[in-house]
Amino acid sequence: MTEQVATIRDNSEVIMHFDLKLSDGSAADSTRVNKKPAKLVMGDGSLTPNFEACLRGLSAGDKKSFELAPDDAFGQPNPDNIHHMDRSRFGADMALEEGMIMAFSQPDGSEVPGIVRSIAGDSVTIDFNHPLAGQTVIFDVEIIDVINAER
Repeated sequence: MTEQVATIRDNSEVIMHFDLKLSDGSAADSTRVNKKPAKLVMGDGSLTPNFEACLRGLSAGDKKSFELAPDDAFGQPNPDNIHHMDRSRFGADMALEEGMIMAFSQPDGSEVPGIVRSIAGDSVTIDFNHPLAGQTVIFDVEIIDVINAER
């Protein structure tokens, strides 16, 4: 009896390395930096449906590269996610710089990242769009293991 090779499907546990690059080849994220692969369960919300669709059907040992347009990756920037805040909302001793990413507390206690886009006098412009919004990304994956619960 031949052993079936597990392929990625709904609810599969997946261990993989990935590299996320911009279309110009610059690195955006990688599990290889810390030599620690990502572990996720398909459908757990770790990845968007479009990223999950790239993985379906792959097996341990597979290496693939996918190019995703902005609408299939992190979406387009939303102008409603750009906020102008008064400088007094930040600590007087806080050194604000354009491009820095800060965590902002939400009413429910969770935190959301925002990027300082500009500082003009007492006005600070914060962009709450995903840093990769509007970007075409290349998703390189190497599947290390696939574990499917027996039904």
